[in-house]
Amino acid sequence: MRSKQQVPDFVFEASWEVCNKVGGIYTVLSSRAKTLQAVWGDRLCFVGPDMHPNAPNPVFEEQPELCTAWREAAAAGGLKVRIGRWLVPGRPVAVLVDYAPFFEKKNDIYAAAWRDYGVDSLHAYGDYDEASMFSYAAGRFAELVCRRCIGEGARVVYQAHEWMTGLGMLYLKRQLPWVATIFTTHATSIGRSITSNNKQLYAYFEGYDGDQMARELNMEAKHSIEKQSAVHADCFTTVSRFTDRECRQLLTKGADVVLPNGFEPDFVPKGAAFTARRKAAKQKIRQVVACLTGNMPEDDALIVSTSGRNDFRCKGFDVFLEAMARLKARKPGRRVVALIEVPCWTKGPRHDLMERLSAPAALQQTPLHSPIITHELYDTNENRILNMMKQLSFENRPDDRVTLVLVPCYLEGHDGIFNLPYYDMLIGSDLCIYPSYYEPWGYTPLESCAFKTPCVTTDLSGFGQWVDEVLGHSGGLADGVAVLHRTDANYFETADAIVRTVEERLAMTPREASEVGRNAAALAAKAQWKHFIKYYYEAYDYALSHRTADGKQNIHK
Repeated sequence: MRSKQQVPDFVFEASWEVCNKVGGIYTVLSSRAKTLQAVWGDRLCFVGPDMHPNAPNPVFEEQPELCTAWREAAAAGGLKVRIGRWLVPGRPVAVLVDYAPFFEKKNDIYAAAWRDYGVDSLHAYGDYDEASMFSYAAGRFAELVCRRCIGEGARVVYQAHEWMTGLGMLYLKRQLPWVATIFTTHATSIGRSITSNNKQLYAYFEGYDGDQMARELNMEAKHSIEKQSAVHADCFTTVSRFTDRECRQLLTKGADVVLPNGFEPDFVPKGAAFTARRKAAKQKIRQVVACLTGNMPEDDALIVSTSGRNDFRCKGFDVFLEAMARLKARKPGRRVVALIEVPCWTKGPRHDLMERLSAPAALQQTPLHSPIITHELYDTNENRILNMMKQLSFENRPDDRVTLVLVPCYLEGHDGIFNLPYYDMLIGSDLCIYPSYYEPWGYTPLESCAFKTPCVTTDLSGFGQWVDEVLGHSGGLADGVAVLHRTDANYFETADAIVRTVEERLAMTPREASEVGRNAAALAAKAQWKHFIKYYYEAYDYALSHRTADGKQNIHK
């Protein structure tokens, strides 16, 4: 038995979300970058898509003098890249690859993937081509750099995230089998599709066959690349034991190493800055609500929020709305302001709301038309969240004790209404609610805890299960995280449990609320990257130890 872990000389990570803020993987990578960069320096390289090659990227700074040999190797291989720094803590090296030229070669690329690894791209549609061409370009970049600049004597790890990067990882494995490959799935495409199509994932879990469900749900191409990447990578990883079980069932391959998602405390302000930001966020939220509804929330109004990717059922937005309706019917003594922060198909900020925000207070005494949403949508009549709000009779009248507002934009600091980045909005909440039905990990509740805001999650999330394991019991609000039990069939019971949790928070004294916030932060501290990064080192060692000579799966795994 080996007594010492193998440590890579170079680490490449490829993801659609490198310098591209579209989901939770962006937070996984950007918050972890500083921890890895402190060890590998500029031998750590993140590879992402160059979405607009001729335009600036707000989170990327190109540096022509950086990694010039790598740039020359890419150019010699016919690949156009921009190399610079990702503007996140640690400022790691980031490479944005132009993948557009490969579209004309996609049939040959898909044919090679079928021939070498049995990847079936025949039924591809939608975003499959774009993601796959980026994936191929990323793998091609790593091949050129490793072949021309690094050399076979080095220990190199290439980590690919989600099905969107699997094709390039398999290409690299075939071309340079001495490069150790890691494939990470954060959520299986089939598991997410089952839940999004209103099927019961958990009641019939052991009966699901991934290949059969891929055919039924028209997901064959994405499932195929994900499954073959999991099977053929030198090391297959996922983010929780919860998702590992899913992978075993739907991909027929369990994780070699589980990589839980951590958080970097650099994102959280300290001391007086924390207090000032919280006060500013609360003031802004109250101001926007007042301009929408013509009714200024009281200073002691409880602000609750939910947020995440626009996945109506998986994220539990349906049960959140049901809970808010039930809470409104109970007429709580203190007013509750509930925000649902979910990116939708947004035209832009409401002009009437923008005008009122800059108008004298005297013009803010009457509600605007449709005082339940801050931005205009392209698909107002088809938006599931907005439709359910209307079905539940949310009109935000002056005598309503629960005011519910849809914030349908990306909170990046320039949305036209709040003009605050997400974390500067999050800090203004008194309680965050994430009643997920399908959540492999769950970054939003972890972020909430880090900002001393207690939260609600469920035992169908990896984070919720981790909290219960750490506490040794099912988490309650007093612990900082209330972990609710969810099943396929207890939708209304979950809504009632959320109502009870909000009422528990409403009944707390300021001192009790501060203590709960500290407990939430203490839980988040146990999930910092300095505690979880060891699992990445384990994955690096596993991948390096299982490299193969011919690029095919190691039969001894």
